[in-house]
Amino acid sequence: MAGRDAPLRVGLLGAGGIAAAHLDAWQALGAECILFSRTRPEALAARFGVEIADDADGLIERVDVVGILAPTPTHPEFARRAIAQGKHIVCEKPLAVSAADARRMADAAEAAGVRLFPAHVVRYFAAYRRIQQQLAAGGIGALRSLRLSRSGAGPSSTWFYDEHAGGGLIRDLLVHDIDQALWLAGPAVSVSARQDPPSVDGRLAAPVTATVELTHANGVTTRIDGGWLGEEAPFRTTIEAVGSDGTLAHDSAETTDADAGASRSGEVGYLPPPTDDHPYRAQIADFADALRTGRPARVAPADGVAAVAVVEAAYASIAAGGAAVPA
Repeated sequence: MAGRDAPLRVGLLGAGGIAAAHLDAWQALGAECILFSRTRPEALAARFGVEIADDADGLIERVDVVGILAPTPTHPEFARRAIAQGKHIVCEKPLAVSAADARRMADAAEAAGVRLFPAHVVRYFAAYRRIQQQLAAGGIGALRSLRLSRSGAGPSSTWFYDEHAGGGLIRDLLVHDIDQALWLAGPAVSVSARQDPPSVDGRLAAPVTATVELTHANGVTTRIDGGWLGEEAPFRTTIEAVGSDGTLAHDSAETTDADAGASRSGEVGYLPPPTDDHPYRAQIADFADALRTGRPARVAPADGVAAVAVVEAAYASIAAGGAAVPA
């Protein structure tokens, strides 16, 4: 790894929609970045002035940190190759398609003495962080229930709509809110889920919506609604936490203050629009500081594994006609 005061060397595997946010965040810290993608990354590389590596293993060999941004089914193999070379990893959510694969990634990183950071960026959005802090401080008494939603235009890449190829609305989109529910209310003990329309042979037709309901070990209940909607659908998220002494809420469509970012009015797209609190930069800065100091990051490998386990349970529930299944 680079010396304590030397710039981090970061290699990104994948050049999809989220790659620009990672490149921006790493370059804001002064990191030296290189890029590899099986698709054509020339435009992204030119935009950020970064080199394109010839292959994944050559990239991994040259860097301190590997960012895994490629489609979900590739995560375990890329992680295995990075860990074998003693490299730290930032892995986009979800860590893997299955909880077993996610757990193996976390265990292998720990055994090798390298850091694995699941990129659950919603923990770094200021409005969500504020709600977490107020709940932890007892600001609304005992938490009773959570309700979250997330929707917008669907992604353009076809693999997102193929559940057998690691895609899926719950796995790719609602995993953000599943992670929030576990962060705010603790472990889940049962999960039920519905999807409309159902997938056919694992393939989704858009528009598609889903609902996931959790019962947590402490009795708190969570409902998560989400959808990939029409091409012009604005990206919107909401959260409401109901406690014994009050309620905390956030709606991205209504918020315009600097704490939660610019107004979303008229904005469309699959990814959340940029906000004034720079959550992607905050996420990468947290991971980089955790590497430098050895302290825990806001998101631990176990958090990434737990989110995948709930996603897996949600799909089991859908297969069982919406019945509750163990988390």
